[in-house]
Order: sequence, then structure tokens, then C-alpha cells
Amino acid sequence: MSSSPQPQEIQAIFDRIAPKYDQLNNGLSLGLHWIWKQMAVKWSEARPGSICLDLCCGSGDVAQLLARQVGTTGKVYGVDFSRQQLAIAQARAPHLPITWIEGDALHLPFADQHFDALTMSYGLRNVVDISASLKEIRRVLKPGAKAAILDFNRPQNSQLRAFQQGYLDYFVVPTAQRLGLREEYAYISPSLDRFPTGSEQVDLALQAGFEQAVHYAIAVGMMGVLVAQT
Repeated sequence: MSSSPQPQEIQAIFDRIAPKYDQLNNGLSLGLHWIWKQMAVKWSEARPGSICLDLCCGSGDVAQLLARQVGTTGKVYGVDFSRQQLAIAQARAPHLPITWIEGDALHLPFADQHFDALTMSYGLRNVVDISASLKEIRRVLKPGAKAAILDFNRPQNSQLRAFQQGYLDYFVVPTAQRLGLREEYAYISPSLDRFPTGSEQVDLALQAGFEQAVHYAIAVGMMGVLVAQT
């Protein structure tokens, strides 16, 4: 198993891929990532008037979905450690009630019990300490609030797992290579090998202090959403 990259290495990866991030997400998922992200927003139970956090917000697409969900009476914060991603996010949604903050998922600049709902897409797999990140997410959520965390998932079925690996090796990486981003997207597979399974994520969420947690395997098990409630 490969060693885990350092935070500055991960940050550099996301800064480099920022200009092509949305283009690649759309192409590599055949547009399906929008459906998965909408599912995460739905499971977060963000409502009109809610104060929400989109953690590891990237170029801001989920934060925009949250902003439309909470309406003019709500508020959304988008936090990411990639300055380049945040610049793109801010440029894309100047009219929405979203505050963009450069920050660390392990040390959030918010008071305890601040948010009604939280989303995180393709971020938990990239933090250097998943347990600490879940504890920090738990800290900033109000009692009864939910976090919906979307990420890749390793299917239990061996044939689906082989298909997923082939998809990463023979479609994702070559597509990224044509845009000069081969190494950045080759990183997905080893990061997924290190990532806890759905049941392990549930255990980690409960250990972090959440009252309830469930992991939903979606996209025939190749993606997953951890839903944890305080």
C-alpha cells in the first residue's frame, strides 16, 4: 500500500487541476456527478433558511445547489484549502448568498454547533486524518443536524471492483493525460485503496460522536454517501 501524501502535496494537486476540474468531472462521470451531488444535498436535509457548510467545496457546484435550497433567508459557506478552486467558485456564483473561505477541514474557523446541515464531496478521502475531520464536522453541526459526505466507494462485488479499476486505469487516467494531468488523476486509485469502506466510515462517524450514521452505496457501488446525524 502506498504512503499517504502530505497536505501540501494534496493542496498542490487541487490547485493544478482547478482550471480543468469541472470539465473533467463532467466528462469522466458522463454528467452523473450532478445526480450524486443532488442526492448528497437532499440527504443533508438543508431547508429554506438553513445555515449550511459545503466542506472541501472545490469549484463550488454543491455550494450552489445548497444556496438554491436554502433560499434568500439561508446562508451557505464554502470552505476549501485550494485558493485556485475558490477563485473559480467565487467567479461562477457572484449572485448567490455564499461566503467562500480558504480553510483547513481539520481546523474549521467556526464556532461549535453553528450549522444546520453540511455537505462534503470528494474531500474526506483526501484529508490526512479522517477521524479528526469527522470530529471537526461533528463539532460545528447543531444538535440533530446531518452531514452528507459523497465520495468514491470500492464495490464489494469483485467484478464491479475490477470494472472500477479498469475505468480508472484505462479511461480516467488517459483522459486526464490528454489535458496534461495524468499524475494528478492517477492519484485517485491509491487514495481509494487507503479510504475506509462504507461500514468503516460508519464506525468512524459513531466514534467521532455522531448519534447515527449510515452509508449508502450508489452508482452500483462505485460511489457512496455517508450520512451522519448529530
